[in-house]
Parts: sequence; structure tokens; C-alpha cells
Amino acid sequence: MTQLNLLLLGIFSLSIGSILGYYARQSIAKRDWKTIEARIQKRIRKAAEERDKILTQAKDKASQILGETEKSERDRRKTLFSTEQMLLKREDIINKKISDFDTNQKEFQEKVEKLKQIKESLKELRGKAIEGLEKISGLNKKEAKDELFKNLEKEYKIDILERINKLEKEGHERFEKRAKDLLVTAIQKYALSQAQEITTTTVPLPNEEIKGRIIGKEGRNIRALEGLTGVELIVDETPETVVISGFDPIRRHVAKIALEKLILDGRIQPARIEEKVKEARAEIASQVQKAGETATYELGIIGLDPKLVQLIGRLKFRTSYAQNVLLHSIEVAYLASFLAEEIGANPLVAKMGGLFHDIGKAVDHQIEGSHVNIGIKILEKFGIEKEVIDAMKSHHEEYPYESIEAIIVQVADQISGARPGARKDTLENYIKRLSDLEGIATSFPGVEKAWALQAGREIRVFVRPQLIDDTEAKKLAREIAKKIQEELRYPGEIKVTLIRETKIIDYAK
Repeated sequence: MTQLNLLLLGIFSLSIGSILGYYARQSIAKRDWKTIEARIQKRIRKAAEERDKILTQAKDKASQILGETEKSERDRRKTLFSTEQMLLKREDIINKKISDFDTNQKEFQEKVEKLKQIKESLKELRGKAIEGLEKISGLNKKEAKDELFKNLEKEYKIDILERINKLEKEGHERFEKRAKDLLVTAIQKYALSQAQEITTTTVPLPNEEIKGRIIGKEGRNIRALEGLTGVELIVDETPETVVISGFDPIRRHVAKIALEKLILDGRIQPARIEEKVKEARAEIASQVQKAGETATYELGIIGLDPKLVQLIGRLKFRTSYAQNVLLHSIEVAYLASFLAEEIGANPLVAKMGGLFHDIGKAVDHQIEGSHVNIGIKILEKFGIEKEVIDAMKSHHEEYPYESIEAIIVQVADQISGARPGARKDTLENYIKRLSDLEGIATSFPGVEKAWALQAGREIRVFVRPQLIDDTEAKKLAREIAKKIQEELRYPGEIKVTLIRETKIIDYAK
């Protein structure tokens, strides 16, 4: 019974505790809900305040934008109104001008009609006056005109002649001054130093002992070198120096290079001399090509055939009245180009004409004819333009001028040749005499080559031994001497040395 009571008491207590717990939780929940609701209300109020603030700012901004828009619209309307007023004023002005123009045009047409009427009246009056004068004088219009001019010519003949002479003189002076200005300008643009070519070349020696080796036993080395190169070697008392004398620049340079190679090599004997002379000729050929390429590159002329460039380079070893022909040709090319630029001609044609004007001198000793005709044939062979050939062929007035460039090339040629110190007539005459001397010797059949030595006082003639025997050699020497006496004028006497030698070469294998 006691346990049952305890059980009932526990159940009752549990029920009472559950009921009390329920109400306690309800009370706590109501308190917490009030707290959350208060927070929510607070946030709602804050959001409403921010909304009101944003709305107020938006209204202010909208009001400001609306005010600015209305102001801009008022300004735009004001501008449009001003523009419209200005256009209306301009329209009124244009309408007035059109009206004035119509009025003026109408008045002009009326004046033109009046002038036509006056012109017709004057024409009729003039015709009547002329008819009256013809009746009175008994002369027609042409006869009266001729008579009037005749009388005027008689009366003012002296005045007219004086006026014509004055105009001619003023024109001549003016054009002469202009021509001088053009020439001075061209010459100033290209001032080339002038150096005359001489007929000797000096070769320095490392010591005096080498002179004996150059001469060789009984002079065979020096004779071999002179015979192969066609120059004269002067070995005198001048210390450590050998002078090479010869009128042909190529021969002198070949001898100089060969001698320098022999001195450097140290072995000086006839076979070695022949080998070094061949090397020197090959080197000279290379120098000729390089000289031509340098000249064309300097002038800016490209696209030429290499063989034509080589012919240009050969002018380096050619002189005209002691003036180097290659330097002369380059100078003429520059001067002609500058003159052409000044007067409005073709500078390139003038430049090429100046460069090629003496091209024939590169081979004039091998081909018959003047260097001008030879040059024309060379340029035609290499396909040079006709304008360039026309420009170069008239520089000695052998052909008529066919273009302004031809006159320019001739003027440039004369300027270059007339420079103080550029040329020397005496040397040219001397060289021509030596060339003629060699030409006489080589004109005989059987002669292989001939060298003029000792300033033309000796000529050495080399004959082909298979064609000329010893008896014929003596006879040929007399014939050459006789022809020299008949055709050349020279001081003193000329020694004719005829050389007939047989060289046999074999190889041990």
C-alpha cells in the first residue's frame, strides 16, 4: 500500500512538474518573442528612415536635373532663334544682291548694245574717211600704209638701229653673265686637283747591293726586264733608287710591279723575270677592272657591261697632253651633270656622255680611226642608249650637235682641259713622237714588237726568228732606219737595235 501511494505521488508530481514546465517555457518564449519583435520593429523603422532619405535625395536630384534640362532647352531655343534671325538677314542680303545683279546685268547689256552701235558707226565713218583719203591722195590702203612706214623708217632709222644695238648688247651681257654664273657654279661643285703625268717612275731599293743583282751578269737581267716590259731601267749613282723610264704608263707600271716582286723574292734571273712580268700584267688587269668599277660607282652609273667597265679602267693608264684621261673623264662627267641640272637638261645623259666621251682612247692605239669614231662603235656594241652616244660624239665638233646634252659635254670637256696646269702640250707631242717611232717599226712584216727607249734616241725591234733570218734582219734594220729618217722629225740621231733570238723550252719529266 505504501508503494502504491508512492507511485501515485510520483505520477502526480510528474504531472504537476510537466504542467509547470510547460507554462514556464511559454513564459520564456513570450519574453524572447517580444525581444525579437522589438528588433524587427527597430530595423523596420531604420529602413523607413533610409527610404525617406533616399526619396528626398532622389527628388532633389530630379529637381536639379529638370532645372538644368529646362535651362539647356532655353539656351538651345535662344541659339536657334539667333541663328534663324541671322539666316533671315543673310537671305535678305542675298535677295538684294540678286536683284542688284539683275539690274546691273540689264544695264550692262544695254551698254554693250550701245557700244556695238557706236563701233558700227565708227567703222562706217573710218571707211568713209579712208575712201576720202584714197580719193584725195590717189593711194589705196596698202600703198598708204607702205608709204607711212617708209617715211617713218627714214625718219627714225638711226634711232631704231641704236635701240636694236642697245637691246642686243644688253641681252648679250645678260646671257653672258648667266652663262658665267652657271659655269662657276658647276666648277665650284666639283673642284678636282690637277696632277700632270710624268714619263718616269722611281722604285726604292732596300740596299745598294741589289743594284748589281738587278743588272745581272753582263747586264742580262736588266736587258731581259727591259725587253719584256718595253721600258728603260736607269741604274745610276742615285742611292737606293732605280728609275723606270717610258712613255707608256702601263709598261712603266708593269715594270715597277715586276721589279718590286723580284726584289721581294730575291731570286733575280731571266726565267724568274719573265714569270714576275706575267704576274705584274695580271695584276695590272685587275687594277684596270677595279679602276673602272670605282669610277662608275663614284658617278652612280650602274648596270654597265663588265667589259665596258674594264675599258673605262684602261683610261687610268692613258694620258692626253699629260692629263690622266680617266680623271679627266670623271671630271667632265661631274661638270656636265651639274650644268645639266642648272639649265634643266637630262643630268644622267650628260653625265654618261661625259664619262664615255674619250672611251675610244682606251684602244685607239690598237684600232684605226679617231677616238670619237672608235668610242661610238664601242658604245653601240655594248648597247648604250642613242641619247648618250649623241651627247658624247660632238665634243670635238666632228659631228653636229643633236641635243643640248651634246653641247654641255663639249663645254665640260673644254673646262676640264683648260684648267690651269691640267695639260701640257710638249709632253703630248713627245709621247706622240715615240708612238709614231714604234708604229714605223711595227709596220714592217716579221716584227713582233718594238720599244722606244732613252727618250726616243733608241728603238729596240724584236722580230720573229722563224720569219726573219740573220741576213734579212740586217736589211730590215736598215729599212726601218731609212723610214724613220723619211717620216719623222727629231733632234740628233736614233739608234735602231734589232733583236732576233730563239728561245727553246723543254721539260724533264
